[in-house]
Amino acid sequence: KIENQWVNGKISNFDFLMQLNSLAGRSFNDLTQYPVFPWVIADYESEELDFEDPSTFRDLSKPMGALGEDRAASFRERYESLASTILSEDDPPPFHYGTHYSTSAYVLYYLMRLEPFSRLALALQGGRFDVADRLFHDVGKSWRNASGNNLQDVRELIPEFYYLPDFLVNSNGFDFGETQKGTTVDDVTLPPWAKGDPYRFVRLNRKALESPHVSKHLHKWVDLIFGYKQRG
Repeated sequence: KIENQWVNGKISNFDFLMQLNSLAGRSFNDLTQYPVFPWVIADYESEELDFEDPSTFRDLSKPMGALGEDRAASFRERYESLASTILSEDDPPPFHYGTHYSTSAYVLYYLMRLEPFSRLALALQGGRFDVADRLFHDVGKSWRNASGNNLQDVRELIPEFYYLPDFLVNSNGFDFGETQKGTTVDDVTLPPWAKGDPYRFVRLNRKALESPHVSKHLHKWVDLIFGYKQRG
């Protein structure tokens, strides 16, 4: 029924994904099974977004670890290397990714500016926030890490990116320290097209999620995470 409603345009992409997360046992009440949403925008450099340009969007047919041939080749090489070292059935199986697209730590990474997640993030790190360079402080940098630069990072997003600008603002005035370059970590640095406005960022992110391009290709990501292609 939900699938038919979505296919016929009676519910939004956002509502469809929330329904899928719920059916999969994911809940806002469980950090270890928190709702997962896709990155849909791939452009974090431009002053304006062009939703008519396919290059604006992430390739939803591939997991984060396979975005870009060089990145995918590195993971394949890892798998083949591990496979070649297996000597018995007792050895651990080979794998492509040593991490997951959604974990409780990733949820706290994104939501550390909001209570009660701030306190949970502190508890996770033994009473202090993580090193400033490892904190969520720049959307574009997080995208580059998850889609290309960091082979230890294949994380997807959480629903808040599509409806809650508050998580991008350090309204509680937490001291997150400074990066190695001397930059104070405070509000999240937004891409140029957001014009420094968290509300605009969320609005455009949501607009991208509901765009014709994403609507046409979203089922491919659904198959990866919830469907017959999932291995999580």
